[in-house]
Parts: sequence; C-alpha cells; structure tokens
Amino acid sequence: MTDEHPPSPGFFEKLSTLFSNAVQDRENSPQDREQLVQVLKLAEANSLLNSDLLSMMLGVLHTSELQARDIMIPRHGMVVLNETMALNTMLEMVVESGHSRFPVIGDNRDDIEGIILAKDLLNFLLLQEKDPDKQFNLKDYLRPVVIIPESKRLDKLLAEFRSNRNHMALVVDEYGGVAGLVTIEDVLEQIVGEIEDEFDLDEDEDNIHQIEPNMFNVKARTEIEEFNDYFKCQFSDEEYDTIGGILMQAFGHMPSRGERIEIDDIQFEIVSADTRRIKLIRVVINEQQTG
Repeated sequence: MTDEHPPSPGFFEKLSTLFSNAVQDRENSPQDREQLVQVLKLAEANSLLNSDLLSMMLGVLHTSELQARDIMIPRHGMVVLNETMALNTMLEMVVESGHSRFPVIGDNRDDIEGIILAKDLLNFLLLQEKDPDKQFNLKDYLRPVVIIPESKRLDKLLAEFRSNRNHMALVVDEYGGVAGLVTIEDVLEQIVGEIEDEFDLDEDEDNIHQIEPNMFNVKARTEIEEFNDYFKCQFSDEEYDTIGGILMQAFGHMPSRGERIEIDDIQFEIVSADTRRIKLIRVVINEQQTG
C-alpha cells in the first residue's frame, strides 16, 4: 500500500530554502540575529548539527558583537622585551613566559619598536653556533607592528589576521596609547572555546598536585577552605571563595603567565591564565606548612 500523501520536506530542505532563497523570499528567511539563532538551534535539535558545531556557529555570530577591547590582554599584563636587553635576558623571558611573539619597546610601553618571534631568536643561536663571532642585532629580527583601535570588531580582525598572516595586534586607545594586545588565538577561543595548553590540568585530577617536596600545582578554582586545610594556612574566605580570587586581589590586576607574588611566606607563580581568569598556579611553601 502506497502513501497517498507526498513526504513532507525534511528539515535540511527547509533550512536550505531559508538561506539560499533569503533574497527572493524574505518572509521565510531569518529577519534578525535572534531568528537566525533559533534556526540554528532547531537544526541542532533535529540532528542536522551536532552540539560542538552549533557552539562554534554561535561563537562566530558572537565575534561580530565583540570588540578588541573586550578580549585584549591589558597593557599591564603584556609580556614585552626592551630593545636595550641583552640577548640572554630576552631568552630567559621567552622561556619563562612560554609565548611565541613579543612586542619590543623603547622608552616605555607606548614606544613599540616592533614584534620579535621566539623562533627568530632560536635561529640566531643556531647561526652563532656555526659562527661564534656573529653579533646579535635586534633590528635585523624586528617585524612590523599591527596597530588596531579598541573598537575593532573581532570578525573583521580575524579576517585581517588570515589575509595578512599576522598573529598579533597592538590595541591603542583614542589618544594613541597602547591599551593592550590581542592574538589570533584570543579571537579563535571566542569561536571554538578555550584552547588548552600543556599546563591545563585534567578535570578529573585533584585540585592540588604535588610535583616536588615543597612545590605544588594548584587549580585556581580550589576553594580557600581546601587550600587552608592542605597547607595549614589561614587565608580569609570572607571576600573570595577560591585561591584564584585571593591572587587576583593580591596582584591588583589580571596576572599573566610567569608573574609571581609572595603572600604570608607562600610563593605563588601563575602557570596558566587567559585574559579572563587564572587557571593554574604553582605554589612553593616552607616544609612546616605541607600537609
């Protein structure tokens, strides 16, 4: 027995119609962003998109609403090299920070001379091995600086990063001063979510992980009560719930990877952080404080 009624069009056909005929048939196409988001969510509900793909598509839409100022690493959190530094000092900062690109400054952080890549410094070391008399000239390795305003939209910035093959831009305020910097990774994280690095701990691991007798990796989200119990200390939990909150207050700004501070004879080093939160901390303590 055959079905007397023709099969109704599948959701994919409906979705295709909505987008491909948007110009000719505006009544059936999304009229604003909210309607477009609803169409995408309906596509996910009908198994035409998986949840990860939906999240990325919504992330792409979100980038058009964000500006460089919303995600930039602020001026005080920038890891910069000074043009007067000795090569060995530069290399120490490169290794300590773990970054691959660095603004090079002159007299101050508004005086940006260029961008230097860690791999260029390593290439020089290889050349110097072959020719020990070779002298390092910073200007030979500086690359042009990309300057963008704080109001630069992220979708436009990502397109420029791709077309110009740049990975970093300096953000300036309305007076021309350096407000911060933004990288292509910062933009991509708005689309694909947080990009984990080798210092990110597994979600299933304990919050406190001993790596040496008096050295520990501690997740920033560790509750202060747990931290106090383990290390036999007395940090207050009246204002903050986590050890990350204590450090934010102590630094007075969003710290970057490699920044250190000492509180009550306990040494803290930021091992992993992004532009919004601290993720992982290295703690060095006295023997009598260990649990």
